[in-house]
Amino acid sequence: MTPGRFSIKFIKFMIGVCAALALGMIVMTRIKEYKKAYDAELNNTSTTSGHDVKVVIPENASVKQIAHILHKNGLIQYEGAFVDRLQDSEYRGKLRHGTYTLNTGMNTLDMMAVMSKEDETGGVLQKLVVPEGFTIDQIAARCEEQDICTAEEFINACKSVTKTKFPFLEDVPVGVDVRYRLEGYLFPATYDITKETTAESLVDWMLDTFQIYYNEELQAKAEELEMNSYEVITKASMIERECRIPDERPVIAGVIDNRLKEEMLLQIDSTVLYPITKGMYDKDEVAYEDLEVESKYNTYKYTGLPVGPICNPGLACIEAVLNPTEHKYYYYRIVNEDTGEHAFFETYDEHESSNGKTVEEMKKEEASEEEDDDSE
Repeated sequence: MTPGRFSIKFIKFMIGVCAALALGMIVMTRIKEYKKAYDAELNNTSTTSGHDVKVVIPENASVKQIAHILHKNGLIQYEGAFVDRLQDSEYRGKLRHGTYTLNTGMNTLDMMAVMSKEDETGGVLQKLVVPEGFTIDQIAARCEEQDICTAEEFINACKSVTKTKFPFLEDVPVGVDVRYRLEGYLFPATYDITKETTAESLVDWMLDTFQIYYNEELQAKAEELEMNSYEVITKASMIERECRIPDERPVIAGVIDNRLKEEMLLQIDSTVLYPITKGMYDKDEVAYEDLEVESKYNTYKYTGLPVGPICNPGLACIEAVLNPTEHKYYYYRIVNEDTGEHAFFETYDEHESSNGKTVEEMKKEEASEEEDDDSE
């Protein structure tokens, strides 16, 4: 090996070593900077000038969820620092749900103090109960009945929400002809109404609550099934309006999937009632002529999913969509009006022949047929 060649290799080696050392120093510097900033937020006791931010903390929100809300609103930089500080503070276990006005200049202890107050907005005046399966129109009507705001104010608040504030609304297709872009995203729950509650703050609270419950785990499952949030809640909204028995939800989700795979009409009555009642569901049954209503919601007329959700579904129906039961059923029929129980069928002939029969009668018939087969 010639001296010149050795020198070149040595130089390259030294350059590599220097580069590695430089990179290591950069990484160490970044780690030190991160730790310094993290510790500063963790231990900060000073208050500086900033701007007010109104945040909504949902009922039963975990500490991590509260930290995420504060981070999302630009009030804290490190969610972990907030959680760590809370655990060692006098406010541990005392944070309350509600609407709070915080300031970007506050330290985290100050924020905890505000969110621990029993009466930040003059007290709870009443509670708004939003059941699973309610539509925006039904929520608006209830708000007016309880004198929270007018139905028009609530609907206008829904129409004024932007995708910038709630990024998951990016999943709503552009140009779709729907009653409301937010239908399906207003999470069913019980909301405390104070003297400071407005239509806008209430809608924001409902959307924040959806964002908390439709968490990263559910989003990952939806992505695995190649669905976005809009498709998930559209399916879930149909199940919510169709099903009263918890165990049947994933079964009906499986029926919907089976029919979609075969490009069959879904033929779900609720998708007809939603447009003809303008979201109020004040009609119990679908008449034959109703099936011809010209609406992209109408799954008797158009294949695939309806153009959008037909109500605001609860968590159980969302989970049913993401965990459907695998089976060969393509049809179902209600067999007990009191309980809402359904029977499920693989063929149209089975579905038709079951008309008017209870589940018990059908089971007896099946058992009798099996006995006849055995005797032969």
